[in-house]
Amino acid sequence: MNDAPLAPGVLHAMQLALAEAQAAASAGEVPVGAVIIDSASGELLLRAQNRMQRDGDATSHAEVLALRAMAAQHGDKVLSHCTLVVTLEPCAMCAGAIVLSRVGRLVFGAWDDKAGMCGSVGDIVRHPRLNHRPEVRGGVLAEESGALLRAFFESRR
Repeated sequence: MNDAPLAPGVLHAMQLALAEAQAAASAGEVPVGAVIIDSASGELLLRAQNRMQRDGDATSHAEVLALRAMAAQHGDKVLSHCTLVVTLEPCAMCAGAIVLSRVGRLVFGAWDDKAGMCGSVGDIVRHPRLNHRPEVRGGVLAEESGALLRAFFESRR
């Protein structure tokens, strides 16, 4: 999607997101992890992981939980100074939340050809009619993210 060098802290953030995804898998959740970093400095601001099974809530995706926590911590719904790093391409719900939160940058790992709405199935985050479009970078540590997801679902079959 983009061959430019990664912004400060993004690769490390993706490694942290992968650790969150692994923790989610260990808890019986679909292994998706998310990390929010400061876009300028790369400083880690918070981590989250899927909690749908544990919360009994279909909206407890790692991205939504991270955005909610960051808004509460920051005291503002506008997160333009943030980079959201997530191990899997966000779905429609999460992509909508990213736009509404005005996240400055989205970085994701594995592409999701079944439900991804940041370039695969559709592209909510860059829809021309919306008033905010974050910078998007997909495929960062995609092989590691994809391997974790494949292993999780193969163990369930």
